[in-house]
Amino acid sequence: MTTTDYPDLTAAPATTVDDLLPRARTDMDALLETSCRAPLPPVPDGPACEPAHSVVLLATSPVPSASVAAPVHGVRTDAPLHELGVLDLLAAYRTGTTTPTDVLAALRVRWSDAELVGGAVLAVVDGADEAAAESDRRWSTGTVRPLEGIFFAVKDIIDVAGAPVTAGSRTTGDRIAAADATVVARLREAGAIPVLMTATTEFACGAPHNARYGAVTNPWDRTRWTGGSSTGSAGALAARLVPLALGTDTGGSIRVPSALCNLTGIKPTYGLVPRTGVASLSWTLDHIGPMARSAADLRAVLDVLAGPDGHDPAAVPDAVARQVRSALAAAGSSEAPSLAGVRLGVPTAWFTELCDAGVLAAWQSVVETFRGLGAEIVPVDVPDAHRLHDDVTIVMTSELASNQEGSLGRFELYDIGTQVRIARGFVPSAVDYLRSVRRRSLAQRATLDAFDAAGVDLLVTPGIGATAARLSDVTMEIDGVRHPMQSIVGRNTGLFDYLGFPAVMAPAGFSEGMPVGVQLVGRPWADDTCLRLAQVLQAVTDVHDRRADD
Repeated sequence: MTTTDYPDLTAAPATTVDDLLPRARTDMDALLETSCRAPLPPVPDGPACEPAHSVVLLATSPVPSASVAAPVHGVRTDAPLHELGVLDLLAAYRTGTTTPTDVLAALRVRWSDAELVGGAVLAVVDGADEAAAESDRRWSTGTVRPLEGIFFAVKDIIDVAGAPVTAGSRTTGDRIAAADATVVARLREAGAIPVLMTATTEFACGAPHNARYGAVTNPWDRTRWTGGSSTGSAGALAARLVPLALGTDTGGSIRVPSALCNLTGIKPTYGLVPRTGVASLSWTLDHIGPMARSAADLRAVLDVLAGPDGHDPAAVPDAVARQVRSALAAAGSSEAPSLAGVRLGVPTAWFTELCDAGVLAAWQSVVETFRGLGAEIVPVDVPDAHRLHDDVTIVMTSELASNQEGSLGRFELYDIGTQVRIARGFVPSAVDYLRSVRRRSLAQRATLDAFDAAGVDLLVTPGIGATAARLSDVTMEIDGVRHPMQSIVGRNTGLFDYLGFPAVMAPAGFSEGMPVGVQLVGRPWADDTCLRLAQVLQAVTDVHDRRADD
């Protein structure tokens, strides 16, 4: 948001939405006034920019050929079981080094340690022992599935049949999911096993101090937050409670905690992964994706998750999904990592303007690493980034308010962060909202034109502008100055939820002992290329292998 005065996200909730509307109008008026100054040209001479034009633009965008060769991922099987990632575990199972049942026992010991859990885990999913035994049998009989015996955590807005799924809210009561979300069902069909329901901010947009479950502390510093609404998924991964987790990303909620917890996460191209069975925050911005400890792990998992399910109306066409999955399934190259012939864009504005020196130094180090591998580095900026950032705010709050309108009679049950955003969502007019929605297809075309003009394959930006927020006052520090978290946390990420382009967050380094990330952004359906670039980075550096307890 572009408002300069933010609410105290640790304050007591209001009783009704009317209590917050005066403040919400103050927060939103300047933003809306700026938006009104740039109306779209009128019909009949204005551009084709109905909401459906954005869907068509994505659906008809060609799948880019992979410009980056993915190196062979170096698996390891000799580390403690809780340290093994997805591909490590599959290799260990294949060689008989361990079994899913043994790994489950090792992980379960960690789940019982409250200090390790740090508020990340809400519930243990039933049926893990039986599923692990079935995976043992399949490995012994040679009937394995692609992710056989991989244990994963699920964010508490993604349905897991028979498990409590509350969206982190007191308004949902003791809800038990009736069926698996598509993403959970696909992972199960591939042999993966859901074991933990992990904490989220309320409806993926509330305050860090969740009113129902409390805060999730960052394993790198327990006085700080994990960041973003996929907070429990990040906390569980960083604490080595699981090797894989599902998250959602509407303004950055996979990428933010990945950056702040030294993890790798992907927000796929809008529509690549179905949203069926996932509680909606903002239906035109919501993305579902995996989080893990390496890009190679994510490539294997995204291959399973991608493709239409016949239910999500925004889903990618099947032909496009098959091409993306074919790229994801391609084997790695045994040759030394090289980026010869690859052109990478770096921003000169917006993404670098509100960043701590330590974040910028880590980003610049990554850029130099890519340059050293042969990449050509050229400047490129997302056009009208400031306006896009405002449009994210208008769309997200408006759709949130629409989604939650039926619970306004229980407004006092929401936490203060959710309440503030719902109240802001009642301020824009229908024309304000639709202006922001209509601008999306124009912004997508303008950004693709900028990529084309620069001839770049991918854009490489700083991740989040600061290290993890302090839980005591919900602030982030930039060059010694404290800033309200909400002014920093989604600034570099939300634009790509609006555009729908794929974006990967990968570990980039550390600032005063805390992790920072680098963001790799591609054209529509370049999900695999983004992951391949992260995989190259992880083949020549070891930042992603650093643990919070090192």
